[in-house]
Amino acid sequence: MRRWAWVLLACLPAAAEKQKLTEEERLMLIRGLMAETAKAKVMIPRSKKPLAVDEKGVWDKEVWEAASKEFGPAARVGELVTVTKVEIKDDRVELELNNGLKSGRTWRDRVQVGVGNSTAPIGRSDAQASAGSNIAVVFAAKVTTLEVADVKRILAPVMDFDKRTVTENYMENIPAPIREAIQNKRVIEGMDKDQVMSAVGRPLRKERQTVDGADFEDWMYGRAPGKLTFVTFEGNKVIKVKELYAGLGGSTAADLPVQ
Repeated sequence: MRRWAWVLLACLPAAAEKQKLTEEERLMLIRGLMAETAKAKVMIPRSKKPLAVDEKGVWDKEVWEAASKEFGPAARVGELVTVTKVEIKDDRVELELNNGLKSGRTWRDRVQVGVGNSTAPIGRSDAQASAGSNIAVVFAAKVTTLEVADVKRILAPVMDFDKRTVTENYMENIPAPIREAIQNKRVIEGMDKDQVMSAVGRPLRKERQTVDGADFEDWMYGRAPGKLTFVTFEGNKVIKVKELYAGLGGSTAADLPVQ
């Protein structure tokens, strides 16, 4: 019995060693996450220091809020971020988003060398600043067997890797009648200017006027002969939609019912 106990103890280090990521697993993880695009589900602050998300998908909201106040947002809710660098460390996987937070030029870019009265910079003059961020998925122990799907699942409360666009996210959050009107290429009362352009594009002509201190704007769509649509805004909201048919020579038929 004692002999078997020693055999089991001798096997423990080997078993523990097998749990570490192999070089192939590390490469697969890096390749699977690099250049992946995700939609922010919460506001992601800019930060040089990786913002931690633990293995249960929990993050310190106070730390994130402080980073947001200091550096501003790297991505607002619904905006897209791209993974531009992946690093796997002992107990974490660090993701650089949108090229991280960099100031652009470094001290090397300001150093110049020359002969006589002529000098030239040794660094790049076109170094660009970036306004991204860094996130770390932090585990309670060393990183063991881990797949791309695991990282995406852990980060699901923060970002959605389904690659849905800002427009799709926006469409989900507008009233159903307006969403249906946009999908059917129609204009209805209550829309704003962006929603009208999403539905029917830019107008052929615009006219503005102020009446009793209120700002009105008319947008016209269509050409004669054919259907003309007049959209009247008060401020940024549609208050009236008028459709009619214009024949040759400028003759018009009765108003068409708005579909």
